[in-house]
Amino acid sequence: MIALKTLLGVVVIAIVVLVNTIVVMWCERKWLGHMQSRQGPLRTGWHGALQPFADAIKLLGKEDIVPANVDRPLFLIAPIIAFIPSLLTYAAMPWIESFVGASLDVGIFMVFAITAIFPVSMLFAGWSSFNKYSLIGGFRAAAQQVSYEVPMAVAIAGVVMLAESMRISDIVNAQHGLYYIILQPCAAILFFIAMLAEINRTPFDMPESESELVGGINTEYSSMRFALFFVAEYINVFTWSLIFSLLFLGGWNGPLFGGWDGPLGMVWLLLKTYAVIFMVFWVRATLPRVRIDQLTALGWRILLPFALASVFITAIGVFTNNFVLIVLEVIATAALVWLIARIGERAGEARRSEASARRCSDGSAIIPDPGSSPGSASGTSHTEVGA
Repeated sequence: MIALKTLLGVVVIAIVVLVNTIVVMWCERKWLGHMQSRQGPLRTGWHGALQPFADAIKLLGKEDIVPANVDRPLFLIAPIIAFIPSLLTYAAMPWIESFVGASLDVGIFMVFAITAIFPVSMLFAGWSSFNKYSLIGGFRAAAQQVSYEVPMAVAIAGVVMLAESMRISDIVNAQHGLYYIILQPCAAILFFIAMLAEINRTPFDMPESESELVGGINTEYSSMRFALFFVAEYINVFTWSLIFSLLFLGGWNGPLFGGWDGPLGMVWLLLKTYAVIFMVFWVRATLPRVRIDQLTALGWRILLPFALASVFITAIGVFTNNFVLIVLEVIATAALVWLIARIGERAGEARRSEASARRCSDGSAIIPDPGSSPGSASGTSHTEVGA
């Protein structure tokens, strides 16, 4: 009887996750369409609601090609390694306090351990494909994992310190009076940035960057093997958004900061999760892809030091009071935002300088002089290039 209940729970959770994955796929197309002044899919069902099913039928109809010279065992098993752990994560993920697969004392640690397997599948796919683009994508996935899992793990150390537990349900219940995004704004921003890198979303989609690597790790995959990578990525988007909601947004706690156990609590948790997913897609529609050196530098030089500082600030807050903690976290958050904005500004200036240098080398451009005002009498408002 216990085994039957366990099996039934696994099936229910798998169905809920896969249904939400389909919804996430549709939401990305529609939300990005409206953000970019277009409508997105419209022809397949009401407002394109059947587009994910049309994609599935298309992938099922494609030929499953295994190129010559690939490392066949690794090539075939890599998509499975990507897909299965994305579902196993929910073994320790609570939806509400009374609906959780396994309420473990080290629940958050287990979630991190399982999700760390996904980049390994990308490394396997890149190494086994016998393709230089795929190999570079696999190595980028490994570098990205190392660079961002460390600051992500350090960032949630403050949450564990405040809740005094690694059980996810205990962390949610500890937010009855105050959500941790208020007590830990710097840690929340650090976690969100690292989360984008963990799920390979823009601006950190380096393993698949189509403008550089054709398709990265997916270059040699087709049909359902490609679909397993595709679906696993969207499951991870939903999974990490759910984790963010549980750790920083109070989980199933309602707007009056009370514990909403039951269907209403699950609905409230899903609303928070989709709000985080909206932010993920908003970032994709707004920011360009960074370079791999910028990606690793951001992880090690900025995120990790600020994550360690956030842990130190949390320790001070634990021994004093929440007001001191909030003030120090707000100061750290302001410093983090200013530093990232300053780095982006310098990167933009460097790109503009490079573009000006290229125009100069062409010998035919007229480049404005930033130090002069338009229409100055001295005639130095523009620098003529060429004969």
